[in-house]
Amino acid sequence: MHITMLKTKSVNSPIQEGDGLRILATRFRGRGLEKNRYDVWMASLGPSEKLLREFQKGKINWKEYARRYKDEIFTSEEIDSRNKTIKNHGQKFTLRLLQKLSGTGTITLLCHCDEKESHCHRHILKEIIENI
Repeated sequence: MHITMLKTKSVNSPIQEGDGLRILATRFRGRGLEKNRYDVWMASLGPSEKLLREFQKGKINWKEYARRYKDEIFTSEEIDSRNKTIKNHGQKFTLRLLQKLSGTGTITLLCHCDEKESHCHRHILKEIIENI
C-alpha cells in the first residue's frame, strides 16, 4: 500500500502550513476567489459542468453522481481517438503524478463545498488517487 499525505478541504477554510501543495480541483475557479487560496488550479479534475449542475439541482442522487464522476475521470475517448499507440486513459497520468507527489509531501485537494460536506467530489478524488 502506498502511503500518502493527501488531504481534502474547502478552498474557503483557513490556509495552514501543513496543507502542502494546495490544488483547486474544480471546473470553476469561482468569481472573486483570490489566487493565493490555492497553488494550482486543475479544472480537469473537477466534475463536468453538466454533471455538477444535475447533482446541484437534485436531478441525480449522490450514488449516481459519484459513479458518473469516476467515469468522467477515466474517460479518454476524444484524446485517445487521436493517438493510435499511447493511450491517455483519461486523467490516469495526472492521478499517478499526484499519488507520487503525495508520497513525498502533503497535497490538499480543494473544492468550493463546505468543509463538513460529505457529498463532495474531492473525497471521491482522494480515494481514487490513493487507490490508483
